[in-house]
Amino acid sequence: MTTSGIVKRPTVLNDGRELIYFDDADTVLPPERTADARHLDPRPDTATMRQDVLTGEWISIAAARQNRVFLPPANQDPLAPTTPDNATEVPSMYDVAVFENKSPSFGPALAGDAGAPESLEALSEVGLGRSYTSIGRCEVVCFSPQHEGSFGSLTPSRARTVIEAWADRTAALSAMPGIQQVFPFENRGQEIGVTLQHPHGQIYSYPYVTPRTTRLLESIEKVGPDLFEQILQSERASERVVLEGKNWTAYVPFAARWPIEVHMLPHRHIPDFAATNDEERDELATLYLQLLRGIDKLYDTPTPYIAAWHQAPVNVGRDDIRLMLQITSPRRAANKLKYLAGSEAAMGAFIGDVLPEQTAAFIREGISRA
Repeated sequence: MTTSGIVKRPTVLNDGRELIYFDDADTVLPPERTADARHLDPRPDTATMRQDVLTGEWISIAAARQNRVFLPPANQDPLAPTTPDNATEVPSMYDVAVFENKSPSFGPALAGDAGAPESLEALSEVGLGRSYTSIGRCEVVCFSPQHEGSFGSLTPSRARTVIEAWADRTAALSAMPGIQQVFPFENRGQEIGVTLQHPHGQIYSYPYVTPRTTRLLESIEKVGPDLFEQILQSERASERVVLEGKNWTAYVPFAARWPIEVHMLPHRHIPDFAATNDEERDELATLYLQLLRGIDKLYDTPTPYIAAWHQAPVNVGRDDIRLMLQITSPRRAANKLKYLAGSEAAMGAFIGDVLPEQTAAFIREGISRA
C-alpha cells in the first residue's frame, strides 16, 4: 500500500507475463484475485530493430503485431475482466490493471540476451545493415473495466490510481537491464488508429534514447540546462495558458504544430513520474481530468488525441529534462482532420493551421464548459 492508500497486487499470467492490479484508495473490490485459467501459446520471439543509415534512427520490425485484435464488440473485449464467455488478459474484476503486452514492439528480451545492444554508445554509431534484438518492455495500462471511455471519463480517485501506476511502472521499468527511456501514453479515437475502444494506455520502454529526446538534448546543449524553467516562465507570462494549479501549468506552446496541442509542465524540476510526490500526483489527477474534459467539449463529439508523457532518459539528461505532457490532436474543425502531407510527412517541416493564441482561447472555452 502507498501513502495514498492505493494497493498494488502483482501476479503472473499463464504464459509468464506479469500482471499487476492497482486498487483504488476507495476500492470496493476484495483482495483476492482469480488466477489465469487460459491455455496460452508461447510468447512470440522478440522483434528485431534495424538502423536507418540515413538518420541513424532505429526501427523495430515487430511482425507479430500485424494480426492483433481490431475494434472487437464488448462481449469480445480482450481488456475487460474475464467472464465465462470471454477469457481475457485480465482474469479478475479490477480498478486499474497493468500487464505485459502479448505482442510487444520491444521485449521481452532484455540486455544480456542474445543479439542485444552492447551499450548505448554502440547504438549511436551509424552504418549500413546494422541490427539488434529489440530489447525492452511494452505494457498495457487498463484505466477501467468498462468497455468504452478514456482517461477523461475516469473519476478523480481512479485517475489518481492510474497516475500511481505510471509512477510505479516508471521506477520498475527504469531499473530493468538495458532500458534507456520509459514512455507512458494514451491513444484516443479511431482517427488516431486505436484498435481497442476500451479505456487504456500503454507504456513503452526503449533500448535507446528516442529521436525526439535526442533533439531535445541538443537544444539543451545550445540554450542551457535551465531550458524547461525558461519555457515555463515564458509560457506562464503569455496568453497561451489554459489551466494552472499550485504544481502544474498547461498551455498551448509558442510553436504548436497541431490544430489542438497542449503541453503541461510541473513547477519544479521532476525528471519522471517516479520523482513526483503525493501532492503533485493528487493535483495532477484533478487538473488532467479538467484538461481532457475541456478538450472533449470543443466540439459535439469526443476529440481524438495522443497524450504523450515525455520523461527524462534513464541514464542521460536527468538533471536537465523535465517530465512533460504533450497532447496533440489532428482535429482542425468539427468534421476535418489535419493529415501529414508532403512537407510534414516527408521533410518533417510542419505548417500550423491556427494561431496558438487562438487555440488557447478555444481550449479555455472548452474547459469552462466542462
